[in-house]
Amino acid sequence: MTDENLKATSNESRCIFFNTDSEDYRCVVILTVKRATGTVSLVGCIFVLFVIWLLRRYHSLAQKMILSLTVAAFADSVAYVMGESLAEGPLCSFQAWWLTYFDWSALAWVCLITLNLYLNLVREVGTNRYEMLYHLTAWGGPLAMATLPLLRGCYGPAGAWCWITDAHVAWRFGIWYVPLFGLIFLMCGCYARIICVANRRVSLAEEIKPLKWYPSVYLLVSIFPLINRLHNAFYPQDPSFTLTLLHVLTAPLHGLANAFVFSLDGDWRSVLSPSGMQLALQSRLCDRTRIGEYHPGAVRYTQADLADLSDDDEEDDDDANVLFYSPHMTLKDRGP
Repeated sequence: MTDENLKATSNESRCIFFNTDSEDYRCVVILTVKRATGTVSLVGCIFVLFVIWLLRRYHSLAQKMILSLTVAAFADSVAYVMGESLAEGPLCSFQAWWLTYFDWSALAWVCLITLNLYLNLVREVGTNRYEMLYHLTAWGGPLAMATLPLLRGCYGPAGAWCWITDAHVAWRFGIWYVPLFGLIFLMCGCYARIICVANRRVSLAEEIKPLKWYPSVYLLVSIFPLINRLHNAFYPQDPSFTLTLLHVLTAPLHGLANAFVFSLDGDWRSVLSPSGMQLALQSRLCDRTRIGEYHPGAVRYTQADLADLSDDDEEDDDDANVLFYSPHMTLKDRGP
């Protein structure tokens, strides 16, 4: 066996993130937990996508945004389900790029959902014309954030998965952690204003309550990764097993966290009983079957009951994308 083959075999048998043998129980535990949390998150995203498909929750702008968020979280979870830790190379760089891109995309959709709600409820502005801009922001902006470290050669083994390496700590915090926590606290401030306006103007607190958890769950699943990356910055040669374990327990859970927030919406939970599921499947699978509870048109919340809207295009009005609506609130189509 040549020296190169011996070196390759040695690298494959090493636990990269603890620099020990791959059979070290710490490495086995970390990789097992990483795959398990990634799988749970993936299943959560699949469940949300199934419910969105089943109940046709993809017609209004707000519903489309939640669908896009779920797609981004699904793609993000895929990287965490990957097998063994990767050595430095093209595949490792691709995994790092993939994680950065979809982490940013999911975060961007959470921010845009908050912004859309703020414009609708606080500023009373119709936002249907912003749909294309939202997509350009949420899919295009992360492309730049993920590609910059790639061009600078910052990607490589970084713990239980590939990301920005320990040699580029400033890039880790500049590209992800500083913007992440800044945006989370900004969203929390927006929701405080939204809830204040909603409680004063209309009785919509119950509908808003689930949405306020989007930035909250992002904060919760990001605390331990931040602490572990800070420890890595100060002690790059002495990674902590406990912090690494907490990191892999929480970081892959964005998809599951989003599914949890989605499940807080009592509107769809009320129809997922066995009989409700049967009616929904019949409506979804049978051609032209129209069951009154499952109109595919946009849904608007009112102070009274949910309004039944037809799925006919001609019956959709300009503010069909409004997430929260009151008879006393008029959305203004404000130009630039």
